[in-house]
Amino acid sequence: MSCAPTVIIIPGWRNSGPGHWQTLWSDSLPSVLRVEQDDWVAPVRQSWVARLSETIARAPGPVVVVAHSLGCITAAHLPPEAAQRIQGALLVAPADPERRGVLADFAPVPYQRLPYRSILVASSNDPYCPVRTAGAYARAWGSEFVRLNDAGHINVDSGHGAWPLGLALLQSLGADVPVGARQATEAA
Repeated sequence: MSCAPTVIIIPGWRNSGPGHWQTLWSDSLPSVLRVEQDDWVAPVRQSWVARLSETIARAPGPVVVVAHSLGCITAAHLPPEAAQRIQGALLVAPADPERRGVLADFAPVPYQRLPYRSILVASSNDPYCPVRTAGAYARAWGSEFVRLNDAGHINVDSGHGAWPLGLALLQSLGADVPVGARQATEAA
């Protein structure tokens, strides 16, 4: 008998606050762990990757990661022993650390194929990462690429609350998304 994977929420720079789909999912999905970084404002790659690796190690079985922005780049930097526990990844609105000085410690971005199934979702008008760059990440990582038109950074500021499309993508990766969680996000 196999158990449903643990969902690991990986927020990006400055965390995902109230109303962000990652926070809403953390509150409504079963078997969720959320990565908590020591410093959300001045991120350090080594610390962020170590904290993500520790969170993955705490999960009882396979994991599905749900990363936003700099969380996507953090996941791409994982060492092989942590990455092998991942069954799938939903990578949303990746950051471009080569364009933002405060994120420079995360550059260069790894351009190796990820050892698990992944879906990368990007927007045509994301102010933090050009869609061409996100597409290059998807090709390099072997990710399925979902391009949204005019969806901004796919966060609260761009009008994304519970984000039902994201939940459907998460479910396609094998995560347990109960009907109640889907209904709650559709009502939000």
